[in-house]
Amino acid sequence: MGILGPVGALLAGIYRRTSGGGRSRIFSGVRGLSSITYPKLKVCIIGSGPAGFYTAQHLLKYHELAVVDIYEKLPVPFGLVRFGVAPDHPEVKNVINAFTQTAHHDRCSFYGNVTVGKDVSIEELKQAYHALILTYGAEANRTLGIPGENLLGVYSARTFVGWYNGLPENRNLDPELSSETAVILGHGNVALDVARILLSPIDLLKKTDIAARALEAIAASKVKRVLLVGRRGPLQVAFTIKELREMINLPDTRPLLHPSDFEGLKQIVKDLPRPRKRLSELMIKAALEKSPGKEAERRAAASKEWGLQFLRSPLEVIPSNDGKRVAGIRLSVNKLEGLGESAKSVQTEDIEDLECGLVLSSIGYKSHPIDPSVPFDEQQGIIPNNLGRVLHAPGLYCSGWVKRGPTGVIVTTMHDGFETAESVLEDVRLGLLDVSASKGGYKAMEVLLKQRGIRPVSFSGWEKINGVEVANGEEAGKPREKLLDVQEMIDVANQ
Repeated sequence: MGILGPVGALLAGIYRRTSGGGRSRIFSGVRGLSSITYPKLKVCIIGSGPAGFYTAQHLLKYHELAVVDIYEKLPVPFGLVRFGVAPDHPEVKNVINAFTQTAHHDRCSFYGNVTVGKDVSIEELKQAYHALILTYGAEANRTLGIPGENLLGVYSARTFVGWYNGLPENRNLDPELSSETAVILGHGNVALDVARILLSPIDLLKKTDIAARALEAIAASKVKRVLLVGRRGPLQVAFTIKELREMINLPDTRPLLHPSDFEGLKQIVKDLPRPRKRLSELMIKAALEKSPGKEAERRAAASKEWGLQFLRSPLEVIPSNDGKRVAGIRLSVNKLEGLGESAKSVQTEDIEDLECGLVLSSIGYKSHPIDPSVPFDEQQGIIPNNLGRVLHAPGLYCSGWVKRGPTGVIVTTMHDGFETAESVLEDVRLGLLDVSASKGGYKAMEVLLKQRGIRPVSFSGWEKINGVEVANGEEAGKPREKLLDVQEMIDVANQ
């Protein structure tokens, strides 16, 4: 019978008869029996972003005895929904409502202000829980690896996004915004978000939850031109049509798209998959077609502009005369080898210099190893796994960016979280995950944390922080004014 024993086999049989090939409704229809004879499944989720909450949601829904504890290093939950989504995209943040429902579930608890790998170890958590699910995302930056990368005025897009979104570690960034031209390296959604925030009318930003310090700095910014540089061509851009449309329609801003970059593409795009086809057609239209009257007038009157530069790779950040700050960026001119999304850029001998006083690198986020006991693929920047099961580490699972790399949108992460949760449920059903022994869960961890002087922030503590932020926002005419200091957050939570 294996680890499950006779009762487990009975329940597994019920699972097989009732699942209909769909989701794993563990113990459905035998609640009384399972609650008496079968121990609880105690799960620890490390990270409270979308991957963590979606995984928790699925486990709670499809295992009637699962108890889920979510640990987060910050005193506040929601990860990149709070600190990554652009402030002028409030509709994307509506998923917080669903996450809040999950956090209020009677078998779910949130423990903020606990850094796994520092305050508690993975091994200690393994003693207290049947399963550990790592969903801590990608908190590091990919570096350019070129001369001049550390000059004043060169920042990672991740740091810049954290600054305007109120991430505590980036609150004192104070970026250099005194130059008219900014260069963003990358053609993804984050690159377009950053460009849009830099160029948006301040009256629009005032109505968002952008951090007060960032709003002040952007209001005084001299940036009037943003050039987005990509190593490949128009058919390989990584941003989506929604973000492109927003840029094209941004008030007091005009697009700078060179017709020569799009010549001959009309015929090619006809055979592309629909999302890529629509995106490419919109770029071609913006570059090649004359705008109708009112739109032409709007663009002509615009005081700011943005453009896409293709087939360019950064070689060097050019320093100012004093050698301290950025004065420009040197680019290699590339050519493409291959077709479609798999086409590769190859550097030629041609070089081009762009004058600018601000360089933002948007070439991707990167995960880091959390603990020596957890396998980690340094090259790919992920935890090696099979459908969320960490390889060669029974009882360890992963979800989100640390599982698959920093790609995709929130819906992608939702499906990813559900997939990992399914792997946990299947392992319980097949007896691959030993749940026969009772585990202490948070009660066991509480003792350790107290001994180490760590005071976790509960979800009700977060709700106190939330109340203060919303009230402060109301005073400023904004949805919220985020607290930027971790200690201040903790003080408010403990009131």
